[in-house]
Amino acid sequence: PFEGVAWSPRPPQGPPQGCFACIAKPPALRQASPVLSPSSAVYLMENKSCKGDSLRPAVPCKHSVEKKTMTNPTTVIEIYPDTTEVNDYYLWSIFNFVYLNFCCLGFIALAYSLKVRDKKLLNDLNGAVEDAKTARLFNITSSALATFCIILIFIFLRYPLTDY
Repeated sequence: PFEGVAWSPRPPQGPPQGCFACIAKPPALRQASPVLSPSSAVYLMENKSCKGDSLRPAVPCKHSVEKKTMTNPTTVIEIYPDTTEVNDYYLWSIFNFVYLNFCCLGFIALAYSLKVRDKKLLNDLNGAVEDAKTARLFNITSSALATFCIILIFIFLRYPLTDY
């Protein structure tokens, strides 16, 4: 009664083996082996301990040979340096430009601060660091000279030169 009958095997118990191209296609149905008796075929279909289908030989994935010969494509991930840690001294430059603009040093510091922001957007870390150092130098110079001038003005207001 089982000769020439096409049947489909049980679904696999574990994860499917092979590549996606082989798993996506349903297995081809074959006729039962004429060597097996009908009772042994029933036993093989109902045996739960059977890992594979003994009526069909295990065929290795035809794509496994291709996988060995193909080169795996590489993924390139560009990692940009962290430019958020570069200080641009923008607020200090604005303060120096508005209040302590001694000999236009606050304006120069503001210009370099803006250059730092532009270079941070372009991911030019070395240029941003150099311009940040220059902006800091101009901010320190402008703040120090303006503070020194303000102190001198207060001293001369307190003690006018006519007293000497």
